[in-house]
Amino acid sequence: MKNLNYLTYSCGIALLGLVASCGEKPKEEVKDEEKMTLAATPKPDKQPEGMAWIPGGEFTMGTNEADAYEAEKPAVDLQVQAFWMDTHEVTNAEFAKFVEATDYVTVAERPIDWEELKKQLPPGTPKPDDSVLVPGSMVFNPPPYQVPLQDISLWWTWVNGASWRHPEGPDSNLDGRENHPVVHISYEDALAYADWVGKRLPTEIEWEFAARGGMDGKRFAWGDELTPNGQYLANTFQGTFPNENLGEDGFVGTSPVKNYAPNTFGLYDMIGNVWELTSDWYDALKYARLAGQAPKLDANMNPCYNPDNPFAQERVIKGGSYLCATNYCVNYRPSARQGQAFDSGTSNVGFRLVKDPDNPTLGMK
Repeated sequence: MKNLNYLTYSCGIALLGLVASCGEKPKEEVKDEEKMTLAATPKPDKQPEGMAWIPGGEFTMGTNEADAYEAEKPAVDLQVQAFWMDTHEVTNAEFAKFVEATDYVTVAERPIDWEELKKQLPPGTPKPDDSVLVPGSMVFNPPPYQVPLQDISLWWTWVNGASWRHPEGPDSNLDGRENHPVVHISYEDALAYADWVGKRLPTEIEWEFAARGGMDGKRFAWGDELTPNGQYLANTFQGTFPNENLGEDGFVGTSPVKNYAPNTFGLYDMIGNVWELTSDWYDALKYARLAGQAPKLDANMNPCYNPDNPFAQERVIKGGSYLCATNYCVNYRPSARQGQAFDSGTSNVGFRLVKDPDNPTLGMK
Protein backbone atom coordinates (compact mmCIF):
# COMPACT_ATOMS: atom_id res chain seq x y z
CA MET A 1 0.00 0.00 0.00
CA LYS A 2 1.27 3.51 -0.72
CA ASN A 3 0.51 7.07 0.31
CA LEU A 4 -2.94 7.41 1.90
CA ASN A 5 -3.71 3.71 1.70
CA TYR A 6 -0.42 2.93 3.39
CA LEU A 7 -1.05 5.44 6.15
CA THR A 8 -4.57 4.19 6.68
CA TYR A 9 -3.27 0.68 7.10
CA SER A 10 -0.28 1.63 9.29
CA CYS A 11 -2.12 4.07 11.51
CA GLY A 12 -5.11 1.78 11.56
CA ILE A 13 -3.13 -1.13 12.93
CA ALA A 14 -1.51 1.03 15.61
CA LEU A 15 -4.65 2.87 16.60
CA LEU A 16 -6.80 -0.20 16.43
CA GLY A 17 -4.49 -2.17 18.66
CA LEU A 18 -5.39 -5.26 16.66
CA VAL A 19 -8.98 -5.23 17.81
CA ALA A 20 -10.44 -8.06 15.77
CA SER A 21 -13.96 -7.36 16.49
CA CYS A 22 -14.83 -8.81 17.15
CA GLY A 23 -37.59 -10.85 27.94
CA GLU A 24 -36.68 -12.49 31.32
CA LYS A 25 -33.47 -14.39 31.50
CA PRO A 26 -34.24 -18.09 32.10
CA LYS A 27 -32.98 -19.42 35.40
CA GLU A 28 -30.35 -22.13 35.19
CA GLU A 29 -29.44 -24.51 37.96
CA VAL A 30 -25.81 -24.10 39.00
CA LYS A 31 -24.01 -26.98 40.65
CA ASP A 32 -22.24 -26.28 43.93
CA GLU A 33 -18.83 -26.96 42.40
CA GLU A 34 -19.54 -24.33 39.73
CA LYS A 35 -20.36 -21.57 42.23
CA MET A 36 -17.72 -18.99 43.03
CA THR A 37 -16.72 -18.55 46.66
CA LEU A 38 -17.99 -15.09 47.53
CA ALA A 39 -16.49 -13.13 50.40
CA ALA A 40 -18.57 -12.65 53.52
CA THR A 41 -18.25 -8.92 53.03
CA PRO A 42 -21.24 -6.92 54.26
CA LYS A 43 -22.64 -4.52 51.72
CA PRO A 44 -22.04 -0.91 52.83
CA ASP A 45 -25.14 1.02 53.87
CA LYS A 46 -24.49 3.86 51.43
CA GLN A 47 -24.85 2.71 47.83
CA PRO A 48 -23.48 4.95 45.06
CA GLU A 49 -26.12 5.76 42.46
CA GLY A 50 -26.03 3.49 39.42
CA MET A 51 -23.58 1.02 40.93
CA ALA A 52 -23.83 -2.59 42.10
CA TRP A 53 -22.02 -4.18 45.03
CA ILE A 54 -19.52 -6.85 44.00
CA PRO A 55 -18.69 -8.79 47.18
CA GLY A 56 -15.32 -10.15 46.11
CA GLY A 57 -14.12 -13.66 46.80
CA GLU A 58 -12.29 -16.54 45.12
CA PHE A 59 -12.82 -17.58 41.51
CA THR A 60 -11.24 -19.24 38.51
CA MET A 61 -10.03 -16.67 35.99
CA GLY A 62 -9.48 -17.62 32.36
CA THR A 63 -10.35 -20.99 30.87
CA ASN A 64 -8.99 -24.36 29.80
CA GLU A 65 -11.61 -24.80 27.09
CA ALA A 66 -10.32 -26.10 23.79
CA ASP A 67 -12.57 -23.62 21.95
CA ALA A 68 -10.92 -20.51 23.39
CA TYR A 69 -7.95 -18.34 22.50
CA GLU A 70 -4.48 -19.03 23.91
CA ALA A 71 -4.35 -15.65 25.67
CA GLU A 72 -7.16 -16.89 27.96
CA LYS A 73 -5.25 -19.97 29.10
CA PRO A 74 -4.60 -21.59 31.49
CA ALA A 75 -7.34 -21.09 34.08
CA VAL A 76 -5.94 -19.79 37.37
CA ASP A 77 -7.46 -19.50 40.84
CA LEU A 78 -7.42 -15.93 42.19
CA GLN A 79 -8.90 -13.71 44.88
CA VAL A 80 -10.44 -10.28 44.53
CA GLN A 81 -11.52 -7.68 47.08
CA ALA A 82 -15.02 -6.23 47.23
CA PHE A 83 -15.85 -3.14 45.16
CA TRP A 84 -18.67 -1.19 43.55
CA MET A 85 -19.20 -1.37 39.78
CA ASP A 86 -21.32 0.66 37.36
CA THR A 87 -24.39 -1.35 36.45
CA HIS A 88 -23.97 -0.39 32.80
CA GLU A 89 -21.46 1.07 30.37
CA VAL A 90 -20.97 4.85 30.40
CA THR A 91 -23.49 6.31 27.96
CA ASN A 92 -23.30 9.10 25.41
CA ALA A 93 -25.56 11.23 27.61
CA GLU A 94 -23.35 10.73 30.66
CA PHE A 95 -20.17 11.48 28.75
CA ALA A 96 -21.79 14.59 27.22
CA LYS A 97 -22.39 15.98 30.74
CA PHE A 98 -18.70 15.53 31.49
CA VAL A 99 -17.63 17.30 28.30
CA GLU A 100 -20.10 20.13 28.87
CA ALA A 101 -18.83 20.65 32.43
CA THR A 102 -15.11 20.45 31.64
CA ASP A 103 -14.72 21.36 27.92
CA TYR A 104 -12.74 18.14 27.58
CA VAL A 105 -11.53 17.23 24.09
CA THR A 106 -11.10 13.52 23.42
CA VAL A 107 -8.04 12.04 21.76
CA ALA A 108 -10.04 11.31 18.60
CA GLU A 109 -10.84 15.02 18.31
CA ARG A 110 -7.19 16.13 18.51
CA PRO A 111 -4.62 16.25 15.69
CA ILE A 112 -2.47 13.11 15.60
CA ASP A 113 0.91 13.38 17.31
CA TRP A 114 3.32 11.65 14.94
CA GLU A 115 6.04 11.38 17.61
CA GLU A 116 3.70 9.31 19.76
CA LEU A 117 2.18 7.30 16.92
CA LYS A 118 5.50 6.17 15.44
CA LYS A 119 6.38 4.48 18.75
CA GLN A 120 3.82 1.81 17.84
CA LEU A 121 5.08 1.34 14.27
CA PRO A 122 8.17 -0.47 12.93
CA PRO A 123 11.37 1.60 13.09
CA GLY A 124 11.93 3.62 9.96
CA THR A 125 8.24 4.01 9.10
CA PRO A 126 8.15 7.24 7.07
CA LYS A 127 6.21 10.20 8.41
CA PRO A 128 3.09 10.81 6.31
CA ASP A 129 2.05 14.22 5.09
CA ASP A 130 0.60 16.46 7.80
CA SER A 131 -2.62 16.72 5.79
CA VAL A 132 -3.27 13.09 6.65
CA LEU A 133 -2.54 13.38 10.38
CA VAL A 134 -5.93 14.83 11.20
CA PRO A 135 -8.40 13.97 13.96
CA GLY A 136 -10.41 10.79 13.48
CA SER A 137 -10.88 7.23 14.60
CA MET A 138 -11.36 3.64 13.42
CA VAL A 139 -14.86 2.79 12.21
CA PHE A 140 -16.29 -0.61 11.31
CA ASN A 141 -17.22 -0.54 7.64
CA PRO A 142 -18.70 -3.86 6.50
CA PRO A 143 -17.72 -4.93 2.98
CA PRO A 144 -20.53 -5.72 0.51
CA TYR A 145 -19.41 -9.33 0.12
CA GLN A 146 -17.50 -12.05 1.96
CA VAL A 147 -13.79 -11.34 2.26
CA PRO A 148 -10.77 -13.20 3.67
CA LEU A 149 -10.71 -12.93 7.45
CA GLN A 150 -6.94 -12.46 7.79
CA ASP A 151 -6.90 -8.75 6.84
CA ILE A 152 -8.81 -6.49 9.25
CA SER A 153 -8.23 -3.48 7.00
CA LEU A 154 -10.98 -4.91 4.77
CA TRP A 155 -13.60 -3.91 7.33
CA TRP A 156 -11.91 -1.37 9.62
CA THR A 157 -11.47 2.12 8.16
CA TRP A 158 -9.79 5.23 9.49
CA VAL A 159 -12.43 7.97 9.19
CA ASN A 160 -11.47 11.63 9.48
CA GLY A 161 -13.85 13.35 11.89
CA ALA A 162 -15.08 10.17 13.58
CA SER A 163 -15.36 10.65 17.34
CA TRP A 164 -17.72 10.02 20.24
CA ARG A 165 -19.95 12.81 18.89
CA HIS A 166 -19.88 11.43 15.34
CA PRO A 167 -19.56 7.63 15.64
CA GLU A 168 -19.55 6.90 11.89
CA GLY A 169 -17.91 10.13 10.79
CA PRO A 170 -18.71 13.87 10.53
CA ASP A 171 -22.09 13.29 8.91
CA SER A 172 -23.33 11.11 11.80
CA ASN A 173 -24.62 12.16 15.21
CA LEU A 174 -26.01 10.81 18.48
CA ASP A 175 -29.70 11.46 17.84
CA GLY A 176 -31.58 8.54 19.36
CA ARG A 177 -28.39 7.07 20.81
CA GLU A 178 -28.17 9.08 24.01
CA ASN A 179 -28.59 5.89 26.04
CA HIS A 180 -26.08 3.85 23.99
CA PRO A 181 -22.54 3.28 25.26
CA VAL A 182 -20.10 6.04 24.37
CA VAL A 183 -17.46 4.83 21.88
CA HIS A 184 -14.26 6.14 20.24
CA ILE A 185 -12.89 6.58 23.76
CA SER A 186 -9.18 6.20 24.46
CA TYR A 187 -7.66 5.09 27.75
CA GLU A 188 -6.77 8.71 28.50
CA ASP A 189 -10.35 9.79 27.88
CA ALA A 190 -11.71 7.12 30.20
CA LEU A 191 -9.30 8.15 32.95
CA ALA A 192 -10.32 11.79 32.60
CA TYR A 193 -14.00 10.88 32.97
CA ALA A 194 -13.23 8.57 35.90
CA ASP A 195 -11.36 11.34 37.71
CA TRP A 196 -14.30 13.70 37.16
CA VAL A 197 -16.82 11.31 38.74
CA GLY A 198 -14.49 10.04 41.48
CA LYS A 199 -14.16 6.47 40.25
CA ARG A 200 -11.57 4.36 38.42
CA LEU A 201 -11.28 1.78 35.66
CA PRO A 202 -11.57 -1.84 36.81
CA THR A 203 -8.63 -4.19 36.76
CA GLU A 204 -8.96 -7.15 34.43
CA ILE A 205 -9.38 -9.47 37.40
CA GLU A 206 -12.16 -7.34 38.88
CA TRP A 207 -13.93 -7.13 35.53
CA GLU A 208 -13.93 -10.88 34.94
CA PHE A 209 -14.98 -11.67 38.50
CA ALA A 210 -17.94 -9.31 38.12
CA ALA A 211 -18.87 -10.64 34.67
CA ARG A 212 -19.12 -14.20 35.97
CA GLY A 213 -21.83 -13.13 38.39
CA GLY A 214 -21.05 -15.75 41.02
CA MET A 215 -20.65 -18.69 38.59
CA ASP A 216 -17.39 -20.50 37.86
CA GLY A 217 -16.62 -22.57 34.81
CA LYS A 218 -19.44 -21.24 32.63
CA ARG A 219 -18.71 -20.36 29.01
CA PHE A 220 -21.02 -17.34 28.94
CA ALA A 221 -22.12 -14.83 31.56
CA TRP A 222 -25.29 -16.85 32.26
CA GLY A 223 -24.38 -20.47 31.48
CA ASP A 224 -23.04 -22.70 28.73
CA GLU A 225 -25.53 -21.87 25.95
CA LEU A 226 -25.27 -18.68 23.92
CA THR A 227 -29.01 -18.51 23.21
CA PRO A 228 -30.86 -20.69 25.75
CA ASN A 229 -34.39 -21.45 24.61
CA GLY A 230 -33.68 -19.39 21.51
CA GLN A 231 -33.33 -16.15 23.49
CA TYR A 232 -30.68 -13.54 22.75
CA LEU A 233 -29.18 -12.41 26.04
CA ALA A 234 -26.53 -10.07 24.65
CA ASN A 235 -25.88 -7.85 21.64
CA THR A 236 -23.61 -9.88 19.35
CA PHE A 237 -23.22 -10.53 15.61
CA GLN A 238 -25.57 -13.01 13.93
CA GLY A 239 -24.78 -14.02 10.37
CA THR A 240 -21.52 -14.19 8.45
CA PHE A 241 -18.88 -11.75 9.67
CA PRO A 242 -17.95 -9.18 8.44
CA ASN A 243 -20.37 -8.58 5.59
CA GLU A 244 -23.72 -9.97 6.74
CA ASN A 245 -25.12 -9.03 10.13
CA LEU A 246 -28.66 -10.41 10.25
CA GLY A 247 -29.50 -8.40 13.37
CA GLU A 248 -31.59 -11.23 14.80
CA ASP A 249 -31.05 -9.83 18.30
CA GLY A 250 -32.61 -6.55 17.16
CA PHE A 251 -29.40 -4.61 16.54
CA VAL A 252 -26.65 -4.33 13.93
CA GLY A 253 -24.74 -1.72 15.91
CA THR A 254 -24.65 -0.74 19.57
CA SER A 255 -27.80 -1.18 21.63
CA PRO A 256 -29.15 0.89 24.53
CA VAL A 257 -27.65 -0.05 27.87
CA LYS A 258 -29.77 -2.27 30.13
CA ASN A 259 -31.56 -3.72 27.10
CA TYR A 260 -30.91 -7.30 28.24
CA ALA A 261 -31.37 -8.87 31.66
CA PRO A 262 -28.58 -8.30 34.22
CA ASN A 263 -26.41 -10.98 35.77
CA THR A 264 -26.83 -12.03 39.39
CA PHE A 265 -24.71 -9.09 40.58
CA GLY A 266 -27.09 -6.68 38.81
CA LEU A 267 -24.69 -5.82 35.96
CA TYR A 268 -25.90 -5.29 32.39
CA ASP A 269 -24.09 -6.01 29.10
CA MET A 270 -21.05 -7.66 30.64
CA ILE A 271 -20.61 -9.42 27.33
CA GLY A 272 -21.54 -8.05 23.93
CA ASN A 273 -22.57 -4.51 22.97
CA VAL A 274 -19.10 -2.91 23.29
CA TRP A 275 -15.70 -4.04 24.48
CA GLU A 276 -14.79 -2.45 27.83
CA LEU A 277 -11.49 -0.90 28.85
CA THR A 278 -9.65 -2.06 31.96
CA SER A 279 -6.64 -0.56 33.73
CA ASP A 280 -4.29 -3.46 32.93
CA TRP A 281 -1.60 -3.52 30.28
CA TYR A 282 -2.20 -6.33 27.80
CA ASP A 283 0.04 -9.36 28.20
CA ALA A 284 -0.75 -12.32 25.95
CA LEU A 285 0.95 -14.66 28.43
CA LYS A 286 -0.52 -13.18 31.60
CA TYR A 287 -2.35 -16.33 32.72
CA ALA A 288 0.61 -18.54 31.84
CA ARG A 289 2.83 -16.28 33.95
CA LEU A 290 0.36 -16.40 36.85
CA ALA A 291 0.37 -20.20 36.60
CA GLY A 292 4.18 -20.32 36.57
CA GLN A 293 4.24 -21.63 33.01
CA ALA A 294 6.02 -18.61 31.48
CA PRO A 295 8.80 -16.30 32.71
CA LYS A 296 7.93 -13.05 34.42
CA LEU A 297 7.43 -10.12 32.04
CA ASP A 298 10.18 -7.50 32.16
CA ALA A 299 7.94 -4.45 32.51
CA ASN A 300 10.99 -2.18 32.34
CA MET A 301 11.31 -3.08 28.66
CA ASN A 302 7.62 -2.89 27.81
CA PRO A 303 4.70 -3.48 30.23
CA CYS A 304 2.72 -4.81 27.26
CA TYR A 305 3.39 -8.09 25.45
CA ASN A 306 1.66 -8.95 22.19
CA PRO A 307 3.65 -11.34 19.95
CA ASP A 308 1.49 -10.34 16.97
CA ASN A 309 2.33 -6.66 17.48
CA PRO A 310 5.80 -6.26 19.06
CA PHE A 311 5.55 -2.48 19.22
CA ALA A 312 2.17 -2.57 20.94
CA GLN A 313 1.25 -0.32 23.83
CA GLU A 314 -2.13 -1.81 24.62
CA ARG A 315 -4.56 -2.02 27.52
CA VAL A 316 -6.78 -5.03 28.14
CA ILE A 317 -10.35 -4.86 26.89
CA LYS A 318 -12.98 -7.37 27.98
CA GLY A 319 -16.40 -8.66 27.05
CA GLY A 320 -16.52 -8.63 23.26
CA SER A 321 -18.92 -6.47 21.27
CA TYR A 322 -21.76 -6.34 18.77
CA LEU A 323 -19.19 -7.44 16.16
CA CYS A 324 -18.31 -10.78 17.78
CA ALA A 325 -19.56 -13.65 15.62
CA THR A 326 -19.47 -17.43 15.77
CA ASN A 327 -17.56 -17.62 12.47
CA TYR A 328 -14.80 -15.23 13.47
CA CYS A 329 -14.49 -13.69 16.94
CA VAL A 330 -16.13 -15.64 19.75
CA ASN A 331 -15.13 -13.09 22.36
CA TYR A 332 -18.57 -12.71 23.92
CA ARG A 333 -17.38 -14.65 26.99
CA PRO A 334 -16.16 -13.51 30.45
CA SER A 335 -12.71 -15.07 29.93
CA ALA A 336 -12.17 -13.42 26.54
CA ARG A 337 -9.52 -10.71 26.42
CA GLN A 338 -7.79 -8.59 23.85
CA GLY A 339 -5.40 -5.65 23.55
CA GLN A 340 -6.48 -2.14 22.58
CA ALA A 341 -4.04 0.65 21.70
CA PHE A 342 -3.87 2.89 24.77
CA ASP A 343 -4.03 6.09 22.73
CA SER A 344 -7.07 5.45 20.57
CA GLY A 345 -10.61 4.19 20.46
CA THR A 346 -12.82 2.46 17.92
CA SER A 347 -16.53 2.29 17.16
CA ASN A 348 -16.97 -0.82 19.32
CA VAL A 349 -14.99 -0.01 22.49
CA GLY A 350 -16.45 1.71 25.56
CA PHE A 351 -15.99 1.48 29.32
CA ARG A 352 -17.60 1.30 32.75
CA LEU A 353 -16.10 2.24 36.09
CA VAL A 354 -15.65 0.88 39.59
CA LYS A 355 -15.27 2.41 43.04
CA ASP A 356 -13.61 1.10 46.18
CA PRO A 357 -15.70 0.84 49.35
CA ASP A 358 -15.16 3.61 51.88
CA ASN A 359 -13.38 1.10 54.12
CA PRO A 360 -11.15 -0.94 51.79
CA THR A 361 -10.23 -3.36 54.58
CA LEU A 362 -13.68 -4.89 54.21
CA GLY A 363 -12.55 -6.71 51.07
CA MET A 364 -10.55 -9.91 50.91
CA LYS A 365 -6.77 -9.67 51.12
